[in-house]
Amino acid sequence: MGLRLLEVVIPEDELPSLSEELEDLRVIRNWTASLSDGLGIGRFLLDSTDTEALSDRLVNRYGDRDCFQLMLYPVVATLPAREARKNGESDPNGEDEESSADPSAERVSREELASDLDEASRLTYAYLTMVGLSTVVAAVGLVRGDVTLLIGAMVIAPLLGPNIALSLACTLGDMALARRSLKAIAAGMFVAATISFLIGLVVPVEPTAKELASRATVSQGDVLIALAAGAAGSIAFTTGVPAVLVGVMVAVALLPPLVAAGLFAGSGRMFYALEALALLTTNVTCVNLAAIATFFFQKVRPRTWWEADRAAKATRIAVAIWLLLLAVLIGVITYRGL
Repeated sequence: MGLRLLEVVIPEDELPSLSEELEDLRVIRNWTASLSDGLGIGRFLLDSTDTEALSDRLVNRYGDRDCFQLMLYPVVATLPAREARKNGESDPNGEDEESSADPSAERVSREELASDLDEASRLTYAYLTMVGLSTVVAAVGLVRGDVTLLIGAMVIAPLLGPNIALSLACTLGDMALARRSLKAIAAGMFVAATISFLIGLVVPVEPTAKELASRATVSQGDVLIALAAGAAGSIAFTTGVPAVLVGVMVAVALLPPLVAAGLFAGSGRMFYALEALALLTTNVTCVNLAAIATFFFQKVRPRTWWEADRAAKATRIAVAIWLLLLAVLIGVITYRGL
């Protein structure tokens, strides 16, 4: 996942104490320097998977200083290049990264994850424009039964960020992030539903068409696909996998049924529209449940105990709501399949 440069600004007279925070941590290089006005700066080069432990220690020890500031930067390259350990050579700190079974050792820091998802969940003109464009392409693809167009729509649909951000907000108890992500999700769905409804008013919509018919029914297989999409989406952000690639999978679960519902409603076929909405609801539920479970498995937790208590309550409420909704949907699916 690459290297990170962590910088911390503290009082200059406390710079010598920084070395105490590096015990048992895997820091590749570290430097300290004096700044103006009695301030000092410490710089630490380390793997992205090790930044959370160090940042937590620095915040706990120096976070109450008025001048405290912590910054984290991705490192594109270093010279001389860091040498990889030879086969069979142990870690210089006595820990072998390759044999680590701790899921939290294979993800980026909490702060980096929150920053990335905060950016991805913001409601912007570009976000709404991309939702609108992807809706048009998806609508044409559904009506024509053109899988190529559908795939193209999924590539440009920016639905991954807000949905995974909502799951992270439930995991960390971050109500501000939850509100932003819900706002972005609601606005995006409104734009997609409106555009697809208008297209359904003027374009012939045939419910028996293959791509449309597949979005007007819900099965257990759809539940599994949406669960896999949610897990993949969260892992993309926690491990640095290119989100645009995984975003296609999440968009497949969310955009086509939403657009299909709008097309059916615009053409006056409300029964099929409700069926497509049922599929959309199932997929949204499963994506968020799987993402929350993945964050929990990877030990994404708040830094302090009082934040953890608040987050645990928010997670329990969110999971209870999603599970109840999923149980109802699975019950309906099972009953109709009899």
